[in-house]
Amino acid sequence: MAADEVESREDSAEADETSSLEERVALLEKERDEYLNDLKRVAADFENYRKRVARDQEGLVARAHERLVKELLPVLDDLERSLEAAAQHEEAKLEEGVRLVHRELVEALAREGLVEVETDGQFDPHVHEALLSQPSEQEDGSVIEVLQKGYRLGDRVLRPARVVVSQGE
Repeated sequence: MAADEVESREDSAEADETSSLEERVALLEKERDEYLNDLKRVAADFENYRKRVARDQEGLVARAHERLVKELLPVLDDLERSLEAAAQHEEAKLEEGVRLVHRELVEALAREGLVEVETDGQFDPHVHEALLSQPSEQEDGSVIEVLQKGYRLGDRVLRPARVVVSQGE
């Protein structure tokens, strides 16, 4: 019987060792899964961070672009006033030169995405600023005169068109 007890003890020790190893493997697999989940979370956070930084950078570039174009608008206005004054005094050479500069500036700003706000038709508070309203033969709410042009850059209104609006008859 002593041999049976020794064999039984050896089987018991092997079973305990196997059980201990299985517990250790299970513990290591659990730890591995936690690390893998942490890694996936960090990778997702990094991807979100990268996208947010790219969006922020595009926003900064757009704002810088907008600021530059907005600063050039008074120059455009002054050139248009000069053209009107030159046309009234028949200064052909002056008018031709100013017209050339005006055209080049308009083309450069158009390449950058500047678009004039439409002023034909009805008053739109999103793109027009009503400075006056006057009785006229046109339909109530129609734009009858543009006092200062408005401009868009992309989908943003840089400056609303300043207009006179009809009150109807």
